[in-house]
Parts: sequence; C-alpha cells; structure tokens
Amino acid sequence: MKWNRFASIPVCGVLMVMGVVYYITIFIFIEDWVGLATSAGTLNAVIFTFMAALSLFSFAVSVLTDPGYVPSSSAPDVEAAAVLDPKTQNDSSQLRQCEKCARYKPPRAHHCRVCRVCVLRMDHHCLWINNCVGYWNYKAFIVLVFYATAASIYSTVVMMISSIHKDWDFAEVLPFKIFYILSGAMMAGLSITLGTLLGWHIYLITRNMTTIEYHEGTRAAWLAKKSGQIYRHPFNITVYANISSVLGPNMLKWFCPTAVSHLKDGMSFPTSHQS
Repeated sequence: MKWNRFASIPVCGVLMVMGVVYYITIFIFIEDWVGLATSAGTLNAVIFTFMAALSLFSFAVSVLTDPGYVPSSSAPDVEAAAVLDPKTQNDSSQLRQCEKCARYKPPRAHHCRVCRVCVLRMDHHCLWINNCVGYWNYKAFIVLVFYATAASIYSTVVMMISSIHKDWDFAEVLPFKIFYILSGAMMAGLSITLGTLLGWHIYLITRNMTTIEYHEGTRAAWLAKKSGQIYRHPFNITVYANISSVLGPNMLKWFCPTAVSHLKDGMSFPTSHQS
C-alpha cells in the first residue's frame, strides 16, 4: 500500500516539523507581532496557512505517487539508443541492461538499491518522502521544495519582524529570548537548506538533467576533455523546452503538483541530436 510510506520516521519527522513551524508562526510570531484578531494578523495567518496547505499537499503527492518503474515487457528502441550512443547502432548487445533486474533499462532509468527496482528518469531516492524521485513525481517534488522554501522564508521574516516589535522589558524575559533565538536559528537554517536545494534543482531543470546524470556528465566531460573532445548532455535542448518537459507547457499549471498530463511513458526522450 502506498499509504505505508507514511509509516516512516523521516516522513513523520517532516510532518512534525511542518506542524511545529505552522504553530509557532501563527500562534506565537504573528500573535506577538500584530495579533490574530487584527485584520493584518488574519491576513498573514491566511497567507501562511495557504502556503502551508500547498506544502502539505505537495508533500503527500510526492510520497504517494509512484516515480515510474520500468515495465517487465519493455523492449529496447535500437534507433533511439543509436542516437544516444552511435556505437550501439550496429551492436544491439551494447544496449543497457540492468544486472540486478535482468531486463532492458531505458535511457535515463537507473536501479534504486533501496526500492530494488529500475526507476524511470531517476533523480535520487529521497529519505524524507520514503520514495524515489523519478519520472512521475519529480514535478511534485520540485513544487514541494518551492512551496516549503517560500513558507520557510515567510516564517523567518515574520519571526524577525515580531522580535523587533516585541516589548522585551518585562520580568523573566530570558526564556523568551532563548526561544526566539532557537526558533530563528531553526527557521534560518531551514530556509537556507531548502533554498539551496531549490536552486540546485532549478539548475538541473534548465539543463534537463537529473542528479545522477549531473555526476555522470561530470565524469563524461572529464573523459571527453582528456581525449580532446567536448561533452554535451544529450537531453539538453533549449531552456524553455527543458523546463516544459518537467513542469509542462502551460505556465498556469507549473505550480500544481498533480498537473502531469504532459508526461508520456518515460521510456524515451527527445535529444539535442534530434532537434
């Protein structure tokens, strides 16, 4: 059952962090800043609740959506393989085959040692969603990171403003100062971590690469340079085409984690050679 993925300590930890951040932002930071009974407090609470809800929904989609597995009946496309590697044009034995699954491995697919299966367009196995990030849930993962980053930054800004406007001139102020310092450190660290992750995946999306392909490409570029050649990632077409292949052609649906009607079967992908 897909719901069993929630029965994981890291997943429960993420949900707990979400709950803690939501509580302290709404009922402590915003309350101390302008008060929830005011129009400004209500507006900020509604905005942050909306951002938290989007983060939670995207998280659930990332956890519950299968990344896409290589079907047992899959057959190699010799012509597509020849485009990716001309050496395979006259030698079908050179087509990729998974040693563990003993089946054909399509382009961009990789075997996950945790899931013990080949995943289509695999990016990585994410401990925090207890699932692989692959062809069918990569968009949901990216949208999750985006919403979580925005919510973390929003909470950090509210906390900073609240601490500036707070009246610290009363007895037993030390525990509150410690709480604000610890909360500020947590939110700043969370914002930086998520922001860095978001920036990294934006970089990958604009080049139509996965995390695995980035590391493979780094080695391929090094080997090509040694032989006096230039390596180019075969799936890097144009920036807009790269982004559209992940988020979809309709910009209005880019931030909807379930809008994946543009995805096909994940068995083949357009390349720069074809374009």
